[in-house]
Amino acid sequence: MAQYGDNFDVVIIGAGAGGVAAGKRLQSSKLRFLVIEARSRLGGRAWTVPTRLGKPIDLGCEWLHSADINSWSNIAVEEGFTLDKTPPDWASRVAIHRGEAANADWLAARDAFEEAYDRAALESEDRPASSLLPQGGPWNALLGAISTWANGAELELVSVKDHARYANTQVNWRVLEGYGTLIASRGADLPVVFNTAAREIDRRGAALRIATPRGTITTKTAIVTVPTNIIAEEGLRFTPALPEKLAAAAGLPLGIANKLFLALDGAEPAAAYRHFVGSLDRVATGNYQIRPHGWPMISCYFGGRLATELERAGMAAMAGFAIDELAGLYGGDIRRRLRPLASSAWVGDPFARGSYSSALPGHADDRAMFARPVEERIFFAGEACSRDQFGTAHAAFTSGVAAAEQAISALARSKAEA
Repeated sequence: MAQYGDNFDVVIIGAGAGGVAAGKRLQSSKLRFLVIEARSRLGGRAWTVPTRLGKPIDLGCEWLHSADINSWSNIAVEEGFTLDKTPPDWASRVAIHRGEAANADWLAARDAFEEAYDRAALESEDRPASSLLPQGGPWNALLGAISTWANGAELELVSVKDHARYANTQVNWRVLEGYGTLIASRGADLPVVFNTAAREIDRRGAALRIATPRGTITTKTAIVTVPTNIIAEEGLRFTPALPEKLAAAAGLPLGIANKLFLALDGAEPAAAYRHFVGSLDRVATGNYQIRPHGWPMISCYFGGRLATELERAGMAAMAGFAIDELAGLYGGDIRRRLRPLASSAWVGDPFARGSYSSALPGHADDRAMFARPVEERIFFAGEACSRDQFGTAHAAFTSGVAAAEQAISALARSKAEA
C-alpha cells in the first residue's frame, strides 16, 4: 500500500457509522489518518439502495431511534436531508387481529413484561429474558416475536441486564433519502481506501502493523470498528492474541434481522393498519408496515431464527412467507398485487455476519470489556461498545467520536513524554 503512504498517526478500520464519526472527528485534528474499508462503499450496516419505484430503501438501519438526542438527526438537517417525523404506530400492531379493544390488554401485558425486566435487572445474577414470561401468558408469542426484531434473537438468548440498560426516548424518525445515504454522505470527504479488509493487527513493535490483502500499513494507533462477530471469529486477528477481547465479542454476538420490501400495486387494503404483525400465535412471524412514507410498498421485517432460515432459502422464499401472512390477513386477492423489490441478507454478509449486537445472558458487562482500549493505542468503536444505546447507528457515532478523542489524547501524551 505504498501509494497511500505509511507511518500514520491513526488508522480507522471500518467505514460504517462509527468509522465515519471517528474520521470526521480526526479531520479537526492535525493528525495523519486513513480509513480502510472492506466493502466498496461507505456505511457498513447502514445501506440504502434504489428501487425500480424510484424510492430509496434502507436494507440496514432505518429508524433514527431516540431521534431527539440522536446526533444523526442534527447531521441530517445540516446536510439538507429530509426527516420524516411521523411516529410509528407500533402500539397498534395487534388491532388487525383482535380489534382495537385488544390493544389495551396487549399494552398492559407489554408494560408488565418491561417492569419484570427492571426488577430482574436488580438481581445479583443475570438471566435469560425468556424466564420473565408469565406462564401461559396469552401474549407470550408476541413478546417473543418482538425480541427477534428488537434484538435479532429469541428471548432465551437475551440478557435481562443488558436489555434493562437500554435507554430509549421513544422518539423515532426516518430519513426520506435513506439513513445509509446520510451516513455515506457524511463520510464522502474522508480519506478512505475501499476493498481493503484488515486481517491482522500486529502490536509486537513500536508501531502497529495492519495486514491487508493490499499490503501492510504501519500506524501509531488504530480505531477498530468492525462488528463483534468478526472479532470473535478472528476475521481480524490480534498478534499477540487478546483472549479477553475475543471472549467479550463472543458474549455480544450479532443478532439477525432482515428486511424485505414488496411493491404494492393499487390502493392499500381496506381497514389497513400502518404497522402490524403476521401472527399473534407464534414467535416466527413477520412485522409489517404498509406504505412507509406513503410510498407504494410494504416493508417486511424478520428476526432471529426465522430470519436466518428465510435468508438461507433466498428472497423468493422470504417473499413467499410474507405474502402468505399478508394473504391470511387481507385475503388471497392481495397476492397478485405484491412483487418483491429487494431484501437484505446480513448472515451471509462476510464483513458483518449479522445485524446488531445482543448480549447473551450473563454477558451484559462484556460491552465495557469490548470497548476498553488496548495499550492506549488500539481503540474500539461501534454500536456494541455502548452500554445503553447498543444496536443503533447513533451509538456507533458516539463511540466513534469517543475513540477518536482517546486516540488524540494518547498521541498527545506520547508526544509530550518523548
